[in-house]
Amino acid sequence: MHTPHSPRSRKRRLGAATAAAGLLAALLATGTAAATPDPGDAPAGAPVSAAQAAEARAAIESGEIPGVDEIVKTDNIQHLANVPKDALKGLNTDLAFQGRYAFAGNYDGFRIFDISDPKTPKTVAQVLCPGSQNDISVSGDLLFLSTDSSRSDDSCASTTQPASVKESWEGMKIFDISDIANPKYVASVETACGSHTHTLLPQRKDVYVYVSSYSPNDAFPDCQRPHDGISVIKVPRKAPEQARVVNFPVLFPGEGPDGGGNPGAPTNPGVSKTTGCHDITVLPGKDLAAGACMGDGILFDVSDPEHPRVIDQVQDNVNFAFWHSATFNQKANKVVFTDELGGGGGATCNAAVGPNRGANGIYDITGKGKNRKLVFRSYYKIPRHQADTENCVAHNGSLIPVKGKDLMVQSWYQGGVSIWDFTDSAHPKEIGYFDRGPLSATTLSTAGTWSAYYYNGHIYSNEIARGLDVLKISDRRTDPAKRIRMDELNVQTQPDYFEDFGDRD
Repeated sequence: MHTPHSPRSRKRRLGAATAAAGLLAALLATGTAAATPDPGDAPAGAPVSAAQAAEARAAIESGEIPGVDEIVKTDNIQHLANVPKDALKGLNTDLAFQGRYAFAGNYDGFRIFDISDPKTPKTVAQVLCPGSQNDISVSGDLLFLSTDSSRSDDSCASTTQPASVKESWEGMKIFDISDIANPKYVASVETACGSHTHTLLPQRKDVYVYVSSYSPNDAFPDCQRPHDGISVIKVPRKAPEQARVVNFPVLFPGEGPDGGGNPGAPTNPGVSKTTGCHDITVLPGKDLAAGACMGDGILFDVSDPEHPRVIDQVQDNVNFAFWHSATFNQKANKVVFTDELGGGGGATCNAAVGPNRGANGIYDITGKGKNRKLVFRSYYKIPRHQADTENCVAHNGSLIPVKGKDLMVQSWYQGGVSIWDFTDSAHPKEIGYFDRGPLSATTLSTAGTWSAYYYNGHIYSNEIARGLDVLKISDRRTDPAKRIRMDELNVQTQPDYFEDFGDRD
């Protein structure tokens, strides 16, 4: 298990970070091509059987499935722009926003776009800093980047190392973006089992970072079980180089080698054993957080940021394989959890898998205070079947802020972008979609939208293989959201849209 840096090792590692600054500047100036990405959750591609390939071709020819790269959409969606990959050749990942800028993660680093004109996004900077999966967030002048793979050191010039190597680095990287065109790498913090994703809980003087990671097995010498909690990092805004781990709260206390989370198979066949969390969403205005933690969904209190306290814990051992992410509704009386069945690399949007697996689970929050409970209401999955050559499953999305309604835009990998309504949590329904045909009709290739988020009147989708897409929805049900103008958005730090930003005409 990783431990926080000693003063000596911190000095050595920050020296490596500083040495990398010149390399970063050179890459920003020259657009040097990026390195090959580390393998992550989703495989790069795998052949399908002859029968599956034939079925895919037949579905395309019949019109049941769009053709390769063909775009299909509802009439209320406009496709305004697509910006292909450039210097960074790895898988595109998550998105964050600040002012007129969008920040796009990539397994090879991150890219910053000027989106002041959503029809023509312009690249402001590209930073080469390889490390799976480069989950990204911003707060003020700071940018945060997750590394969840064994690296030779914490620099942006690091190389991959086998997981069996004990002396390796993974964790959080912190950049200064006060000069938006020239991000400066200023700090790193090593965390237990690395950082698969992270969530910001901003304060005035400090930023707390909840680091989600998990231990898939005991083959990793620096990530031994039980790994039943999260790392909490405290980052002083005026001195980010002093960032450090301040706690590792155990969220799943219990007896045995894996703590008190879901035991997985063989007790619960087809369900992930809980050895950490995949993702956390905080609702700072309510001091609440929802954790998607492999085999468990949890609701917890974050009124004391360094000591979060679990309020309720739920499991679905029939239809949920891997609790992946969470989204609150505006009133904080519902949570949408996603199930990433197949880890994002499988073709699960088909008749064989059905409508309840690889879907969203909608939960109402009942009761008050420490007696609040998560109560299951229904599942939601896109109603369109995809080809067996398309990785498709529930993935990242955000609310579309409309008072009195619970509307959401969401990524489904090669299932595309879905806009749906869960105001009636027992009867969710789709109200729009944008979908491309498969990347390949013969191979199950990793592609599709990783994140689709609503920001200041538009939907931004980071497509794993094809680049940044900008969409516009024109619909009486979503149009009121255009009045909400946000200054900053990290979707996993969910704002009170109307309290924090209000209706701005």
